[in-house]
Amino acid sequence: MRLYPALLLFAVIDQEVFMLRFAHQAPVNSYYQATAMHWAHCPPLQEAVSAEVCVVGGGLAGLSAALNLAERGFSVVLLEGAAVGFGASGRNGGQVIAGYACGIDTLRTQLGSELSRVMWDMSVEAVDIIDERVRRHGIDCDWTRGFCNVAVKPRHLQELEVWQQEAELVYGYEGMELWDAARLRQQLGSSRYRGGLFDPRSGHLHPLNYTLGLARAALAAGVRIYEQTPVLRLEQGAQPVVHAEQGLVRCQHVVLACNAYIGQLQPQLERKIMPAGTYVIATEPLGAERAASLIANNMAVCDTNFVLDYYRLSADHRLLFGGKVSYSGREPHDLAGAMRSDMLRVFPQLADVKVDYAWGGFCDITVNRAPDLGRLAGNIYYMQGFSGHGVNVTGIAGKVMAEAIAGTAGRLDLFARLQHRDFPGGKWLRTPALVLGMAYYRMLDAL
Repeated sequence: MRLYPALLLFAVIDQEVFMLRFAHQAPVNSYYQATAMHWAHCPPLQEAVSAEVCVVGGGLAGLSAALNLAERGFSVVLLEGAAVGFGASGRNGGQVIAGYACGIDTLRTQLGSELSRVMWDMSVEAVDIIDERVRRHGIDCDWTRGFCNVAVKPRHLQELEVWQQEAELVYGYEGMELWDAARLRQQLGSSRYRGGLFDPRSGHLHPLNYTLGLARAALAAGVRIYEQTPVLRLEQGAQPVVHAEQGLVRCQHVVLACNAYIGQLQPQLERKIMPAGTYVIATEPLGAERAASLIANNMAVCDTNFVLDYYRLSADHRLLFGGKVSYSGREPHDLAGAMRSDMLRVFPQLADVKVDYAWGGFCDITVNRAPDLGRLAGNIYYMQGFSGHGVNVTGIAGKVMAEAIAGTAGRLDLFARLQHRDFPGGKWLRTPALVLGMAYYRMLDAL
């Protein structure tokens, strides 16, 4: 317990400087950056322009909304404060998993059984949207089907069995397979787990290349993208004006897709999310045979702990291993070494393998881990709080945003019915509270 005061002090300090660090941060030295497709960066906004819709944020959420809107015939301007895919969209674990971070129980409690089924179906549609976008736009992002949720403890496997039955009988989601430890070992070269639930429909991809592919598709559809254009102020009204440092956008509708980087642009949104750090390493290339000895069927894998490990193989036969969620804003000391220790707990046979890349980034979480979509005013829309499930859920979020702006708001209104509280503790205490909470859940994982 003696360490907590220091942790809390760092947490408060880091929360205050989070946005300042973002404003000056260079692109992260990640495996994804090293293997990214060519992207001709778009210039910053330096004039006054007009559009029907202004989208703020050039990650997966903003690009999905912009592309869907352009395909519906809207004129769209997208403003990105850094570079397209700079944030979580270009740094995450690349896992595409049906469902939401909050789990189905949260949805059922708030919306009831019938509407929770509608929400579940939208999450499955989100996975199919990725498949459709990759195929239609020829996005080279190593999209691969197959995901397994692996059980660290016997009770976790029992919970997975209950979910498999519920998913099939209540939600109509068929095809998942419950594997015992022996069956899992046929596909996964680790003795750490008691079994797992395999989902052949979910999967994984190269998230930065997928994001850049969506950006290219958006440009081709007529979206005007401006990078290195932080938004300073939003002037609301019948004809909103979005102000940047050297230009502005006059529009009829605004979509805020800033997520962890919303800052003080809209304080009422910022209070409902917290930036959560998560980290990934990429090993040196293992070769096809050795990589297959780790994950024979090339599925993505995630364990059942609260502070979880997630991993998969890359197209060039590396292991990409992620985890170590942090709410303090501080990167773990010796990130590569710390993550390598976690990797060896799962795959001790990789003790001779070097780590070529280590990086981290921030996603935004809500109190209940459900996505937060809705309106601030009749023509100001927002989407945030994907809580670690953003690769797939942003696809459906962008689609329902476009539906609502086009006049059919039923699905957006369903998301908006989810209740979201401000993080407790206010400006100074909410991050320390989360640090303490994380310590508690780490202790439970260890039991």
